[in-house]
Amino acid sequence: MDRKSVISEFRSQFTDDIIKIFDKSATRIYIDITAKSIVRVADYMSHTRSARFTTATAIDMISHIEILYHFTLDILGLCITFRVKLNRKIPEIESLANTISGAEWIEREMYEFFGINFRNHPELNRLLLSDRWPHGVYPMCKDYKEWDPGAVRDRGKD
Repeated sequence: MDRKSVISEFRSQFTDDIIKIFDKSATRIYIDITAKSIVRVADYMSHTRSARFTTATAIDMISHIEILYHFTLDILGLCITFRVKLNRKIPEIESLANTISGAEWIEREMYEFFGINFRNHPELNRLLLSDRWPHGVYPMCKDYKEWDPGAVRDRGKD
């Protein structure tokens, strides 16, 4: 199988779920998909295509929250990134943790830093932030306001 056949097969399997395909380079493809299709897409990539789930990243785009799900087809040296856009006011999506165990901690991180609710996650609770950190305050969102007047957040500068 080569990269063209991967794209072609994906198009035929997920026609109604694809919003846009951006064939960036010989080693990278970005595919915008509907949020409702992420579990089926991830299951297909992991179990049918034997792609490795690398990680997921969230980005606050002001008008919406994006999640980029990165999969690698090592045999082709190809990284395929699936992008989903979530409603910024109610950011939620189905969890991949029940399909791909490696997604459990990264989803917990995105939950506490961006406020994304991963439905049906087996243990959606804090991973990194202090127990003192207030609920509903998401430090990676663009509208974050400092909540602790005594906090020193100088990133180690003297």
